[in-house]
Amino acid sequence: MKLVVVRAWIGLAALSVAGTGSLAAQQAGNPKIAYVNTQAILKSTPGYVTAESTFTKELATYRVEVQKLQASLDSAASDFDQQSVMLSPTQRKDLQTQQQKLEQRTQELQQKAATRERELLDPIQTKVNSVIEGVRAAGNYAMIFDVSAPNNGIVTADKSLDLTQRVIQQLKAGS
Repeated sequence: MKLVVVRAWIGLAALSVAGTGSLAAQQAGNPKIAYVNTQAILKSTPGYVTAESTFTKELATYRVEVQKLQASLDSAASDFDQQSVMLSPTQRKDLQTQQQKLEQRTQELQQKAATRERELLDPIQTKVNSVIEGVRAAGNYAMIFDVSAPNNGIVTADKSLDLTQRVIQQLKAGS
């Protein structure tokens, strides 16, 4: 879940459309295009490893809670199966209520995890996006693609167009 969300956020930075400087390059018939690997950039960004580790630990506690709730429900369902003929409508209703509570709590924890992930990673992603945009503007690039984004359509590219290390160096220099 975490990587999917992170990749989705990264995908937002994958394509930076040019400003006025690139318009001049396009009018001259020579638009510049480059690419980055935002997964590699993020992993090299100061603070990312700590934020990811914190999130992973917090997510683990959420999973443990859901597993305990699921085990409790499974046990109650097993008891229900064994005694279904003898259970009263109230006991059946209690089992349904327990299932609903599990589903509700699981959804709450998923929302809490997503919110926490945004709290931890959005500032880092904003910084990365800013540096990528700065590199794009300074280099007069029309577009910068993210080769780490799923289904990016890039099969192969000239390594000289890879700006990943330049972005990493600027991030490290700026922190």
